[in-house]
Amino acid sequence: MAVTSVCVYCGSRMGTKTAYEEAARSLGEALAKAGLRLVYGAGDVGLMGTVARAAQGAGGETFGVIPQHLVKREICKRDLTTYVVTETMHERKKVMLYNADAVLLLPGGMGSLDELFEAITWKQLGLHNKPIILLNTEGYWEPLHALVDHIVSEGFAASDHAAALTWVETPAEAIAALR
Repeated sequence: MAVTSVCVYCGSRMGTKTAYEEAARSLGEALAKAGLRLVYGAGDVGLMGTVARAAQGAGGETFGVIPQHLVKREICKRDLTTYVVTETMHERKKVMLYNADAVLLLPGGMGSLDELFEAITWKQLGLHNKPIILLNTEGYWEPLHALVDHIVSEGFAASDHAAALTWVETPAEAIAALR
């Protein structure tokens, strides 16, 4: 299956390193230049807003999904190609994943991890077979990578579950992994 739409999970904050913002901007531009639609959480704050503005600025298509209770909190970005308001967080995650051909994780917090682990679990259960790519900017996801390896080594997940995750260091490598 060809990838035409990418669900990006990332922080609603900027994080402590400028490299995170630079990676989000570069990724948004690269998605647009590659003709890939950005599916994301519809926020106009943090890395979410950065990746969306960069994609839009490069002429890309954007699909934002936000639950009603976050419309004001995350300062939603309404000038997207497609803008969807859901009732719940669970519905948001479902709409995002169902409207994308791949998942890409940038640095983020607990919400990003929640989204990632739901996508991983759904893949393990056979509910989708979409690529899951983790952009390890400045080594941000190294502790998570070690945890995934630990879960496998302790027998709580099969090695093919860990192998289903693609770890990359740069936005360019992420785009290459989507092809």
